[in-house]
Amino acid sequence: MTVTVPLLDDLAARLAAAAAERGITPEELLAEAVEAHLPCAPSFIGLGASGRGDLSERHKEIRRELIEERRASEA
Repeated sequence: MTVTVPLLDDLAARLAAAAAERGITPEELLAEAVEAHLPCAPSFIGLGASGRGDLSERHKEIRRELIEERRASEA
C-alpha cells in the first residue's frame, strides 16, 4: 500500500535526518512508526505448534523479515 502524507518542512527534515542516522529510508522509518503505534498481531501468537521456538518473543522481527523477503521477491 502506498500512502501520501503531507508534512511540514520542519517535520520532513527531522524525518529525513532520523532515517539517515539509522541508515534507512524515510519511508521505512514511517512504516516502523506506524507499526509501533498500531496493533499488528493477536495476543495469542506463538501459542500453537509453529515449529519455531522463538516466535512468541520475536514475532514482530520475524514478521518484518517475512515482509522484507516478500518485497524482495516482488521486485
